[in-house]
Amino acid sequence: MCGIVGILSTTKKDTAIYIYDALTILQHRGQDAAGIVTSHKGRFYMRKSNGLVRNAFRTKHISGLLGDMGIGHVRYPTAGSSSGAEAQPFYVNSPYGITFAHNGNLTNTAELAKELFEQDLRHINTNSDSEILLNVFAGELAKLEKQRINEKDIFTSIMQVHKRVRGAYAAVGMIPGYGIFGFRDPNGIRPLILGKRTTKGGTKYMLASESVALTALGYKVTRDIAPGEGVVIDRKGNIFTKQCSDKSQYSPCIFEFVYFARPDSVIDNISVYKSRLRMGEKLAEKIQNEWSETIDVVIPIPDTSRVAALQLAQKLGVKYSEGLIKNRYIARTFIMPGQKQRKKSVRQKLSAIELEFKGRNVLLVDDSIVRGTTSQQIVQMARDAGAKNVFFASAAPAVRYPNVYGIDMASNKEFIAHDKTAEQVCTAIGADKLIYQDLDDLIWCVQQGNPSIKTFDNSCFDGEYVTGDIDKNYLQSIEDIRSDTAKQENNTNESSELICNDVE
Repeated sequence: MCGIVGILSTTKKDTAIYIYDALTILQHRGQDAAGIVTSHKGRFYMRKSNGLVRNAFRTKHISGLLGDMGIGHVRYPTAGSSSGAEAQPFYVNSPYGITFAHNGNLTNTAELAKELFEQDLRHINTNSDSEILLNVFAGELAKLEKQRINEKDIFTSIMQVHKRVRGAYAAVGMIPGYGIFGFRDPNGIRPLILGKRTTKGGTKYMLASESVALTALGYKVTRDIAPGEGVVIDRKGNIFTKQCSDKSQYSPCIFEFVYFARPDSVIDNISVYKSRLRMGEKLAEKIQNEWSETIDVVIPIPDTSRVAALQLAQKLGVKYSEGLIKNRYIARTFIMPGQKQRKKSVRQKLSAIELEFKGRNVLLVDDSIVRGTTSQQIVQMARDAGAKNVFFASAAPAVRYPNVYGIDMASNKEFIAHDKTAEQVCTAIGADKLIYQDLDDLIWCVQQGNPSIKTFDNSCFDGEYVTGDIDKNYLQSIEDIRSDTAKQENNTNESSELICNDVE
């Protein structure tokens, strides 16, 4: 999962600071690296670095990112490695000079890499599928052999991308002297939203992964980019859109609403906040129907589960308490690379307020249980704080299958529930009782926000992949690639990439 943003201003040259602000708002989508590229008088200016947005950029960097348009990216590594060379945005100088940022994960990267080398004569420099996606797009644009391009040429190239590429991809790009563009995969697995801000000084346009990046900066949401759709915004502020796939359908990733997206975001006209409220209500109904245990207090595991936990407590008529306090300076443990780092960070991230636990039957509520690392340690924290009994509720169903579309869930071995019943998971995490949300209920909770969306990507829960190209051999190949990448990173010093006019 990554966060992407593209901004074009029809007058002012202060685009970089707005991209920086938007990336800060989208920081929850990726903590591994951050990057910004702007364009001024036909030249690109770039700064990208490993780490959080606030650490990657200083005032001198922002002031050196000149131009009235630009794109930005926060990275969460799933495909490729976590080296500095794979920080985005990426760049190709032919044709026209294109910079590009991508959120998602391609599922036919090996096939595409071979095609690009043998047929398109294009060189791939990293293990990142985002670089492959950029080169597929650039290669298709080059085939048109035009000195000057227009929006129709970009849409033609996007159409060819959809024919060649499989998987999840929401992307933004920029062509110097022309404008910015964006597109979304035919299943709409990853989000992309268009907005506009009109001021006395001119009009600004933004493409972003979540609506909150727009609204927090004073932009008005225009609409979500539809599955398979492309959008082009030229230097004059003209907006062009076109459906570029004849096989498009809405199948957004349901895990966006469970965990990744901010609760104040609206994606595909579905309020993340209201979806999580409904998750709490449905979970409470299931507890009422299936449990006879006495619950003294409901405590959320911050931050993502708060909304569901509060609604659950209200529905049960049980006290709600913030019994776990989060250290704001520790990043999201789920998206940290490496199991050892995750284990270390849980104890640093959370601490228990003893008076809320001591002598009580406590129901801990989390958004989901993936690897079980966090759950196990928090259950023990509750016991150490004096809890009489520790119950555990997951607002999502059991995660049993890999997510191949941009979430770091690549191996069955990582999932505590993959080959276990709920009772076995309960024992493994050390809880006295465990309950999961039912998948049908989760789908209902999200679908109520936009009943026109009939299907979601629920693959991490049911093992059914909307692209239809995932089998056991593919899943095994992912495990092998991840293992090889980890070995390479242990033996290779971090590298960096120098392109355009690097702002250091």
